[in-house]
Amino acid sequence: MKAVRLYKPGDLRVEQVGIPAVQDDEVLVKVKAVGVCGSDIPRVNRYGAHISPITIGHEFGGEIVELGSEVKNFRQEDHVTVAPLIPCYQCEWCKMGEYSLCEDYSYYGSRCDGAMAQYIAVKEKNLLKVSGSASFEDIATVDPCANAMHGLIRGNFKKGETICVCGAGPIGLYVIQCARIMGAKKIIAVDILDQKLEVAEKCGADVTVNSANADVAESVKEATDGRGADMVIDLTGVPAVQNTAVLCARKLGRVVYLGISHRPLEYSAQTVDDLLRKQITVTGSWNSFSQPFPGREWTESVRLFEEGKLTSKYMISHRLALEDAPMIFHKIATEKFFFNKVMFFPWGDGVTDTL
Repeated sequence: MKAVRLYKPGDLRVEQVGIPAVQDDEVLVKVKAVGVCGSDIPRVNRYGAHISPITIGHEFGGEIVELGSEVKNFRQEDHVTVAPLIPCYQCEWCKMGEYSLCEDYSYYGSRCDGAMAQYIAVKEKNLLKVSGSASFEDIATVDPCANAMHGLIRGNFKKGETICVCGAGPIGLYVIQCARIMGAKKIIAVDILDQKLEVAEKCGADVTVNSANADVAESVKEATDGRGADMVIDLTGVPAVQNTAVLCARKLGRVVYLGISHRPLEYSAQTVDDLLRKQITVTGSWNSFSQPFPGREWTESVRLFEEGKLTSKYMISHRLALEDAPMIFHKIATEKFFFNKVMFFPWGDGVTDTL
C-alpha cells in the first residue's frame, strides 16, 4: 500500500509498505480521506516525530474492511472516524476520566503509524461509527471539531453569550459553527487573512476583524457595546494574540488558550491590570478527550455531522493525492500562500487539486 513516511524533519517520502496486520482487538480501516493537522506541519518540517520512520496523519475517515477476532461492536463496511489518542487507562488521570492528561499514551501518527496511507490498523476502543449521511471528508474533520468542543467546554460557554474566536483555521471555524449551534448571541472572528475571515462568515461569524489593520480589543468592545466578550478563545498560540485575548474579555470573562505555542508568553502591564481588575479567568485546553472515552466532544461532533448541522466544505482549501504530500509540506515551509484544511484522498476519489 502507499503511505506517507516521515524519516526526519524535512524528509517526507511516499513509499510502498505492507498492509498492517490486524491484532485481535483491532480493525483494518481503508482510509478514504485524511487531513493535515496544524500539529503535523511542525512535526514534518521542524521537530520530527517520537519514532522514525513513521506514517503520519491522525485526522481521518474510512471504511472497515477487516475485523480482529475480539471485535464485537463494529462490522465490515462501517464508516468510521478514529480518536487518535491511545490512553494507558492506568495512570491517575485516566482513572479520573481525564484522558487528555494521560501520562503514558500512544498516538496514531506521532507515536505509532498513522493514517496518511491507504490502510491503518486501529483499536476498537478508538473507533466511532458515523452514518453514511456524512461524507468522508466531513468524517476526517471530527478530530478538529472535537478539539473545538473541548475548548468550549473548558471555557464553560453558554447559550446567549458572546464569543471572540482568535484564529480562523479549522478548529476556530468549528468553534464558530458549534457556538452558533449552542445558541451564541454574537460570534466575533479574528484573523490576519481576509480569505479566512470570509470563510468564518460562511461558518456563522457575525463580526470579522482583520488584526493586521485593526485594533482587535477596540473592535471587540465596539461590537459588544463596550462590554467585551463573555468568552475569548485563542487558536493561534501567538503571544501577542494571547495578550490581546485578555484585553477582549469582559468583567468576569473567560479566556481559553487552545493554540499550541512554543514561545514564552509575557503579559503587558495592561493585560495584567485587566486580569486583576476584571477578575478574568484564563484556562488551558489540551486535546479533546473525556469520559467515557473518547468523550462527549467526539460523540456530539459525530451526531452533528450525521444531522448535517456541521460541515467541512468551506474550510478545505486543497484536495490532493497522497503523492502530493511531500510537495505541499515543502511549499508550506518555503512559500507564502493561502491554505486552510489540506485533505488527502489515498485512493484518488475526491482529488480536485494539483500542485
